Amino acid sequence: MPELPELQAHAERLAEEYTGRVLSRFVPIKFTALKTALPSPAEAYGSPLLGVARRGKYLLLEFESVQFAVHLMQGGRLLVDTKHSAKPRRGQARFVFDGDGPALLLTEAGTERRAGVWCLPAATAMTEVPLDKLGPDADQVTPEQMLELLAVKNQRVHGFLRDQRSIAGLGRRLANEICHHARLSPFAMTNKLGPDRATKLVDAIRATVGEGLTYERSRPDMSSSKDRPSGVHRRTGEPCPVCGTKIRSVEYSGYTVYYCATCQTGGKALADNTTSRFLK
Repeated sequence: MPELPELQAHAERLAEEYTGRVLSRFVPIKFTALKTALPSPAEAYGSPLLGVARRGKYLLLEFESVQFAVHLMQGGRLLVDTKHSAKPRRGQARFVFDGDGPALLLTEAGTERRAGVWCLPAATAMTEVPLDKLGPDADQVTPEQMLELLAVKNQRVHGFLRDQRSIAGLGRRLANEICHHARLSPFAMTNKLGPDRATKLVDAIRATVGEGLTYERSRPDMSSSKDRPSGVHRRTGEPCPVCGTKIRSVEYSGYTVYYCATCQTGGKALADNTTSRFLK
């Protein structure tokens, strides 16, 4: 799933190309694409796009009266659409603008149909579902704020980093990279971290997000997951870039935790099943 760096860089690319373009219509190609009933997308027709922003893992298309929040989920992409095909491959929804320029096409691979568009009142968009429950954007959190966030709910730090209600914009890859950069066990409990490790966590977020942003801004389009920079993510059995120890992993049904035992867990290997007692 695209995370903060990929979405931020994509928002910047789209803003450069589409800001000022006048929306003529929004076409939900699949009935599941539009997630809201009110306000109507038609309220933006005839209005110029004011900009493209990001909040958490949502892309925001901003018009004067409404905002469109777009979530790509696992297999979605918001693409420059020059073909205007009546039945685009994987097409879910299309933003059509005045003139002969390209549209914006929301696509989604697979069959889950979870990617979608929310049309929200511009004045209250940040307090409306689905944006209202998001935690602060990860790249904006200070060490003091991080310490407060860690104390809200005692949980494993890897889960905390992936929880959009705690801190927004991060996912599986960055959670693995951040824990490794901070030299922190992914299963350390949040209420035991303290001020020093909260600061290390913030520093690790900024470093890994910055690395990802630099890479994404060097591209003309959004990267695929296999191309994104990583030190431990998806590198089981490969040498740790810091110490050379082989990267280990813990498999879950929906995701995998990657870590270096030397750098992060005091040399201890974490059991590869969900019922074991993990390192605290």
